[in-house]
Amino acid sequence: MTTDGKQSTALAINGGTPIRTEPLPWELPGAHWIGDEELDLVSRVVRAQSPFRYYGADLQHMVDQLEGEWQTRLSRKHALAVNCGTQALHICLAAMGVGPGDEVLVPGYMWVSCISAVVRLGAIPRLVDIDDTFCMSVTDLEAKLNSRSKAILYVNMSGAPGHIDQIKDLAKQRGLWLLEDCCAGSRGQPCGAFGDMAIFSFQLNKNLTSGEGGLIVCDDDHLYKRAFAIHDLGFSRNAAGRLDPSDPNYQLWGVGARMSELSGAMALAQTRKLDQITAAMRTAKWRIRERLAAIPGIDLRNVLDPSGDSGPFMLMRFQTGALAQQIVEAVRAEGVRGPEGSLACLTLKDWGLHWYFNVQSLVHKRSIADSGFPWSHPDNAFHAQIDYSRGTLPVCDHYHDRGALLTVASRLSDQDIDDIASAFEKVCGVLLMP
Repeated sequence: MTTDGKQSTALAINGGTPIRTEPLPWELPGAHWIGDEELDLVSRVVRAQSPFRYYGADLQHMVDQLEGEWQTRLSRKHALAVNCGTQALHICLAAMGVGPGDEVLVPGYMWVSCISAVVRLGAIPRLVDIDDTFCMSVTDLEAKLNSRSKAILYVNMSGAPGHIDQIKDLAKQRGLWLLEDCCAGSRGQPCGAFGDMAIFSFQLNKNLTSGEGGLIVCDDDHLYKRAFAIHDLGFSRNAAGRLDPSDPNYQLWGVGARMSELSGAMALAQTRKLDQITAAMRTAKWRIRERLAAIPGIDLRNVLDPSGDSGPFMLMRFQTGALAQQIVEAVRAEGVRGPEGSLACLTLKDWGLHWYFNVQSLVHKRSIADSGFPWSHPDNAFHAQIDYSRGTLPVCDHYHDRGALLTVASRLSDQDIDDIASAFEKVCGVLLMP
C-alpha cells in the first residue's frame, strides 16, 4: 500500500519515507488477463483429446481460428502460427532465401533472437544504429546498404515503431525484403502491415501470451508456401492434414515449429482481449508520461504515433550514466519495484541481450559447428571487415550508457499510476535540481 500522511521530501534512499511499500504488479502484460476464456478454450482441446493442429479424434481448429482472426485483424492474405517468435524469424528469413553471401540489416538495439536467426541461416548480420525513437535509423540504414544486402529486419523495439514507413519505401527502392518484428501500429496502420513478412511473438513478456508461440503474416503466396513447408517438416499438407511431398517447388527442409492446439487455444482467447490489454497499458503509460514530460532533465523517447504505442515500456535518457543509475536506484527505493525477479524499473545498462555488444556470441563470431560456419564459409569472407564490438554504433552506445526503462504493467490501479509518477517527481526534484 502507499504510505499515509504528508509525503516526506527526504528521499527514501537517504532514510526518508517511501512513496509506497507494496510491490507493483508483474510487468507480464497478457498473463494478468488469463482467466475463464483461456480455460474454456484449452479445456475444449483437452476434452476433445486432439492437441495436434492438423488431425485428431475431434479437432477443435483453435490454430485455424487464430490464424483467421489475425488475417482479418491485419488485412493480410496469409497467417501462419508457429511455436515461438524466434522460429518465426528464422522461418521468414529462410522463406526469403537468405543464406551465405547475404547480409541482413539488423538494429543494434533488438533481442538476441534477431541475430541468431540470421547467423543460423548462414548469413551475416550488418548492424544498424538507432535514432531517438530507439528503432532503426533510416540514415544509418541507407549508409550500410550494399550489394550483399538481402533483407532488412526491422524491429519495433520496446512497444513502439519508428520510421517504418520510410524504411518500407527504402526497401522497395532497393529491391530488398522487409521483415517486421512487430508491436502495435504506426500512423493509422497496424504493425505487421508494412513488411513483405511480419512476425509476432506470444512469449510471456508480450501483450498477449500463450507462454510460448508466434505468428507470421504475409500476402505473397510463394513466400507463404515456403514458410509453411519450413515451419513443418519441409512439405505442404493435404486436406486431411497429412504431409504432401508431391509439389517439387516445396520440397524443402523443415524445423518442426508447428503450434499446438493447446497453445492455439491460449493465443486465441488472448487475441480476443488484445485491444483491451493494449489500451490499459497505453492509457497508464501516457498518464505517467504526461507527468514525467514536465520534469526538466528527463529526455523521453520520441514516440511518433502515440495511438500506435502498445504501451509496455517507457524509455528515457539522462545527462550522464551516473545520474541515470542514481535516479533509478532512488526511484526503486521509493517503491517503484515489482515482486522479486521483476524488471519494473532499471537502467538500460541492465537490459542485457537487447544490446548488440552484450551478445558475446556475435562479438566473438561464435559457431555451433566445428567448421566455424557461417563465418568460415567462403561466400562470407567479407565478414572480416565487420566489427560487432562496443563502439560500432555510437547512438546505441550513448542510449545504453545514459538510459533508463520503466515497465508498465497491464493491471495498474489509479494509485499505482500516481505513485509511479510521484516517485519520479520526488526523486528528480532533488537529484535534477539546478
